[in-house]
Amino acid sequence: MSNEHATVLLKEAVTALVSNTSGLYVDGTFGRGGHSRHILEHLSPEGQLLAIDKDPRAITAGAELAALDPRFSIRHGSFAELQVMLEASGQAGAVDGILVDLGVSSPQLDESERGFSFLNDGPLDMRMDCSAGMSAADWVNSAGEDEIVHVLKAYGEERFARRMARAIVAARQVAPILRTVQLANLVAEANPAWEKGKHPATRAFQAIRIKVNNELGDLEDFLDQALEVLKPGGRLVVISFHSLEDRLVKRFIRDQERGAKVPAGLPLMESQMNRRMKSLGKAIKASAAEVQMNVRARSAIMRVAEKIQ
Repeated sequence: MSNEHATVLLKEAVTALVSNTSGLYVDGTFGRGGHSRHILEHLSPEGQLLAIDKDPRAITAGAELAALDPRFSIRHGSFAELQVMLEASGQAGAVDGILVDLGVSSPQLDESERGFSFLNDGPLDMRMDCSAGMSAADWVNSAGEDEIVHVLKAYGEERFARRMARAIVAARQVAPILRTVQLANLVAEANPAWEKGKHPATRAFQAIRIKVNNELGDLEDFLDQALEVLKPGGRLVVISFHSLEDRLVKRFIRDQERGAKVPAGLPLMESQMNRRMKSLGKAIKASAAEVQMNVRARSAIMRVAEKIQ
């Protein structure tokens, strides 16, 4: 079993995404380019791929690929800025497919100085774009107890959020919380019911990371924009790694499939229902063989939808 960087659901995602080899595609989470390189292998010389990433290190890796392949370009920012980016280039409404692979990439987790991991000591940062915004340390040392409780409950589904919040507030009155292991130990000590096989700080770190990076807000904005920039027949492929993300994606696709909300019994023609997407198959999970090779694939869920109109 390996924890080294490996792109999750690589073949499945790209097969679902690419329906027109000469089309325009977007990889909204370039990372280190695993999906992008595989997409390019499936495109003709006329195909185009735009990649987006918040992480400056991902942009550096993407620039190297752009120098080698004229079909590829990359922009620094959030996928929540997708519509603005495509409108600026006159490509909104012309996209054949969009792929996003949510969550933290393996390099981000493995580099202790990024502050994502509770297993490796490093500065408490957690920002995907380390050049902008509030770090995890900034937030942990300034947020009120009730706000900390809300974040741990809402984004981490943490049962012991109040105990953890009190421990954080008490500790920072003695000294600032600036290191990942410092926070992990605090949270672990405040957790009275450790789950077998799961570090007691897992949920808290997930929650704080989601808060610092506005991950769920960005995802909601992105989904609405994806619908606007796709052409009819264009595909949306989303790989999620926890239930909060997957619920948002599942609900969005379901709502677009159902169309207009109307009172029960109101007679409407199908053309009046404004159904804008259709789901393509059931949710897909990584195979047992992939999970054995890459343990981080075990929680991945992929959903695919196609724009109707």
